[in-house]
Amino acid sequence: MTIDVPQHILDALTDVDMPRLSPEAMSSEIVRLAGTDVPVYRAGCVIVGSGAAGLRAAVELKRRGDDVAIVSQSAWGGTSACSGSDKQTLHTANTADQGDNYKAMARAIRAGGAMDEDTAYVEAVGSPRMMASLQFLGLRLPQEPLGGTLRYQTDHDEVGRATSCGPRTSRLMVKVLAEEAIRLGIPFYNHATVVKILKEEQGAAGRVCGVLVMKAGHRAEKNLLGLTLFVCNVLVLAAGGPGELYRDSVYPNGCFGSLGLALESGIELVNLTESQFGIGTRREGFPWNLSGTYMQAIPHIFSLDAEGNEHHFLAEYYRTTQELASNVFRKGYQWPFHSTRMLDFGSSLVDLAIYRETIAGRQVFMDFNRNPLPVPGDLPFSLARLDYDASQYLGNAGAIQEMPIDRLRHMNPLSIELYRRYKIDIAEQPLEFAVNNQHMNGGIMVDTWGRSNLAGCYAIGEAAGTHGVTRPGGAALNAGQVFGTRVAEHISASQEARTRPGADIRIAAEQGMAEISALLRSDSELTVKAVRSEVQARMSDKAGLICDPGNVTDALQEARLLNKRIGEHGITYDRAAEATRAVQWYQMAIASEAVLAALDFFIANGGGSRGARAICDRNGDSLPLSKSGPLEELRFRKEREEHRREQIVVRMSTEGFDIHTRRNRTFDESAKCFFERDWPAWLTGRIYDLETR
Repeated sequence: MTIDVPQHILDALTDVDMPRLSPEAMSSEIVRLAGTDVPVYRAGCVIVGSGAAGLRAAVELKRRGDDVAIVSQSAWGGTSACSGSDKQTLHTANTADQGDNYKAMARAIRAGGAMDEDTAYVEAVGSPRMMASLQFLGLRLPQEPLGGTLRYQTDHDEVGRATSCGPRTSRLMVKVLAEEAIRLGIPFYNHATVVKILKEEQGAAGRVCGVLVMKAGHRAEKNLLGLTLFVCNVLVLAAGGPGELYRDSVYPNGCFGSLGLALESGIELVNLTESQFGIGTRREGFPWNLSGTYMQAIPHIFSLDAEGNEHHFLAEYYRTTQELASNVFRKGYQWPFHSTRMLDFGSSLVDLAIYRETIAGRQVFMDFNRNPLPVPGDLPFSLARLDYDASQYLGNAGAIQEMPIDRLRHMNPLSIELYRRYKIDIAEQPLEFAVNNQHMNGGIMVDTWGRSNLAGCYAIGEAAGTHGVTRPGGAALNAGQVFGTRVAEHISASQEARTRPGADIRIAAEQGMAEISALLRSDSELTVKAVRSEVQARMSDKAGLICDPGNVTDALQEARLLNKRIGEHGITYDRAAEATRAVQWYQMAIASEAVLAALDFFIANGGGSRGARAICDRNGDSLPLSKSGPLEELRFRKEREEHRREQIVVRMSTEGFDIHTRRNRTFDESAKCFFERDWPAWLTGRIYDLETR
């Protein structure tokens, strides 16, 4: 029996309207910098980005009495407001069958390696607080009759800690946080892109004193680029991940993140070798992850060649119809590609097969009106012939309908409704999809309070490199909320953002403007389009889920050459709006070189296949098999155990990139707190470790 959900409920969970921003207060201060009249704004803390993590930090700061402002390239246009999957996951603290066990949850979060153990515990123990506060703000998480949160199993989560409001979970999170931010009167500066972090001398790395912004509303005859100066004591980078880095990407268009911006400022990055790749619809149409019930419904997957001929290509990889169908099902909760799951006819063989079809120039589709076709010579598809995990799940869910579309409609009608909103009716037509880049697990290196190595600069959300090689699905949303709160607590304890700064930072601002002027050159042969095409093609073709060591080294040399050319000749642009993109693509070219440098360093030091990437090696000891035999050209290296205990740190210098490794920070699970002994550290603020970084 299919559960009939009324249309108005489907509409409310699919079409999530965002609140209207309050009118912006115009600057009353103008400063003459390098012959340009530049508006000046001042705030104790500037938060870059208006997604779920940035909004959380802003709300928590304002509640504590701090002076905070949000600068956003496009309010409600980022990843957390625009991305999702069938029932987008929010990772929770409780397991399926027992109470809170934060140490066990921390072990699950860091299980992939290359993650600080204390950070994993911070995310685990902070989870219920985040859930409760989101519910207090109005996020309606699903419950059972006695008040428990409904949960399910997702990727890298073996006990079932996931919950969901539906495909728009993160957008609903943004909505309730945005409404609270507006209620609190936090100023938003929209259509404003941070292009330069400004520093003053303090210690080895300096200290943040402000940011230069290109703001559309401030373009004028005496300020053609709309340059704007924000003076601040504290900066929080919350602008998401480098979505534009790959051509084959499921990020919304225009997601640049802030990794290149951070590298320019001498900020250290970590784990840039670690990303996530998985199946989803292309960004040219409606970018969306195809995890969860989309795959658990077990649609037929096929490809079309240039002549329109259909290919049942998965039958070339799996030995039986049961094996094929069961692994299509498993992509629902084993969504990210993982090199080891290519072995033993596992679920990532599905990703590999789709990737190879795309490389061969074929379009790949899933059809919810057909069950998987049989492997030639084997029995036809039947729900009675599935592996135990698939059979048990579908039976418990009551998804025993004859056709995939009916199973999907029973398990999650919202997943069908969502695509209809974008003029794609998967109940009527096959859905084209591919393997795409989806998430950067690395980012700015921070401590357990979100501090970077640049004094006064914090990072949260996908901008922060708090994830290791793998993470449970939905853990990123939880991490952004936990660290958004942690950062606000630390900033408030420091009292650095209590009042607006009155400092004169025109020397730093003019230096930043000079660097931007040197980049934007009307006589350059390098265009924004050319830089974009080169960077994206190189990353997708040579640094995707299948990596050849020689190709990575070649790609690094090409990336260095591109950045050398940009340094010598700059980037040209046609109009003021494109000048902003020119700066962003320069920063993306820097980020691309940094990723390739870290990846080349990892491979050269014996790095093996883990997480998102398979490192191919003719002498490798891991060999994927297909129905027709070994896939010798895809033989790959195993991961080395010692690499799980360390992280690769990247920092930009005048000579290039300085790269080294550091050991993961550890967490003593046997340590016990004692109230009377430890309470004074909380009362006096010693827990914030304000004196050191």
